[in-house]
Amino acid sequence: MALPYKISTLLYSFNVQDEVLLQRRTQEPNLGLWSPFGGKLKMDSGESPFACACREAWEETGLVLQPWDLHLAGMVSEHGYQGQAHWLMFLFEVKPRLKQTPPPHREGEFRFFAQSELHQLTIPQTDREQIWPLFWRHRGGFFAAHCHCHADGRNDWSLEAGTPVNSQAGS
Repeated sequence: MALPYKISTLLYSFNVQDEVLLQRRTQEPNLGLWSPFGGKLKMDSGESPFACACREAWEETGLVLQPWDLHLAGMVSEHGYQGQAHWLMFLFEVKPRLKQTPPPHREGEFRFFAQSELHQLTIPQTDREQIWPLFWRHRGGFFAAHCHCHADGRNDWSLEAGTPVNSQAGS
């Protein structure tokens, strides 16, 4: 069975305490789970991933961003996610630090979390397994990963590219 391919952006925004902003989703995908905010590219208009990230930041948080305010932190492809679609996700770290928590949005409520709190949250399985660990390990650099999602809930991951930043690791 052929599945549709969806392209999206995820935005990793931080406050001055280096806590990450997450959204508890009130819609699918990931209904009820904590996730970075973002959204699907408007493919019919030829929207770029950077333009999509800037648009989503404005629509969901009121944050006005330009492409140079974003660092492309990673790219993740998911084959057969939840048996419904293939996904290509562009992960951006937002360079400007947020000074306050954005108000609730129709897609969910927002809250800041310390990195050490993430393991206690209800987050998507693929985020818990690989995306968050890869993001932290490569923060300031770049990574590309692929996940083959199986119907039995098992996921096979491969790291296709990775450039960690030595200064982030204290080297």
